[in-house]
Amino acid sequence: MSVEVVTFGCRLNIYESEAMERQAREAGHRDLVIVNTCAVTAEASRQARQAIRRLKRERPQATIVVTGCAAQIEPETFAGMPEVGRVVGNHEKMQAATWAALAAPEAGRVQVADIMGVRETALHLVDGMRGRTRAFVQVQNGCDHRCTFCIIPYGRGHSRSAPMGAVVEQVRALVEAGSREVVLTGVDMTGYGRDLPGAPRLGALVKAVLRHVPALERLRLSSIDSVEADADLLDAIATEARLMPHLHLSLQAGDDLVLKRMKRRHGRADAIRFCAQVRALRPDIVLGADIIAGFPTEDEAMFARSLDLVEECGLTHLHVFPFSPRPGTPAARMPQVPREVAKDRARRLRERGAAALARHLDGEVGARRRVLVERGDVGRTEAFTLVRLAPGAPAGEMLDVTIAGHDGRDLIAA
Repeated sequence: MSVEVVTFGCRLNIYESEAMERQAREAGHRDLVIVNTCAVTAEASRQARQAIRRLKRERPQATIVVTGCAAQIEPETFAGMPEVGRVVGNHEKMQAATWAALAAPEAGRVQVADIMGVRETALHLVDGMRGRTRAFVQVQNGCDHRCTFCIIPYGRGHSRSAPMGAVVEQVRALVEAGSREVVLTGVDMTGYGRDLPGAPRLGALVKAVLRHVPALERLRLSSIDSVEADADLLDAIATEARLMPHLHLSLQAGDDLVLKRMKRRHGRADAIRFCAQVRALRPDIVLGADIIAGFPTEDEAMFARSLDLVEECGLTHLHVFPFSPRPGTPAARMPQVPREVAKDRARRLRERGAAALARHLDGEVGARRRVLVERGDVGRTEAFTLVRLAPGAPAGEMLDVTIAGHDGRDLIAA
């Protein structure tokens, strides 16, 4: 294989990996491995280093290029690894000129500029996301908020948005190439548009895509910050059937003091109120959330409020993280919860999430659901629940199936 990309982390990284692979191939690279890293936790960075060592053992002749958020934040760490040939920053990795220049032997080993100086986001067209029936479109990058636990703004830079017209054109191109579902993605999705002329919001973008690309069958959103959801977005949730009934929320905790110490912009009551509001607007909506267990100073009573939030918000899909201090963040300097306590709280939170998912799956048994087949034997419902299908289901097809049961994690079609 001439170019291989190994991706860690978020949906935005998946999108960017596809664009990088295309650019590297067009630049004529041979025997190149691109490792697109994540920095959301210290563990994510460790896993990337571990993967780099393994990849070099498996392909000793390959040149390994490390990029992504971890490479942007700690380039010297990866440059110090003997397995690594090049380190490329988050802005540089999306430039075709970077990949063309890397083919030259005199190219610098470390190409990481100050991400805070980047003020524009350009769309990078991906022709159908090879091998995927779901395509991702990056509409926003960076973040202007400074949550005390988060290092990502230093890996992604300031918030910047792609123009609405360019997003619409890319979605149209993807649909024409065969994509039946498109996911709008970004680092701070609900921050979309503030830097554009007229400051359009995310809801306006959603409505524009659905209005101008009538052939698009399904539109999804990646993680959003509920406190920043605008009126147009709420209206689209209520009225646009092609906007899928699934939201993933950046909630992070269920205790007000912990949220304040995280420097979040919502309180516990705000989260509960938003979930009730969108459920009233769209009764079939399914909600997921990111929650951190063991944040500094969190005691058992504070953690219990995060546990209770699963039921109070009606959450179904949880992404749970035991707190991992990132050097350079304010939270890393706060009084830490013992690591084993944080891991145990994460386990208990995952158990609560598994019980909530099981209740959701129970309620699906006997229902008729429209499923987009992703690969030979699995697909997703409109509410993003995974369904195991009979062998041989054709990827990219929409199937109407009856749900016969579940295994505690996935639905099983009759």
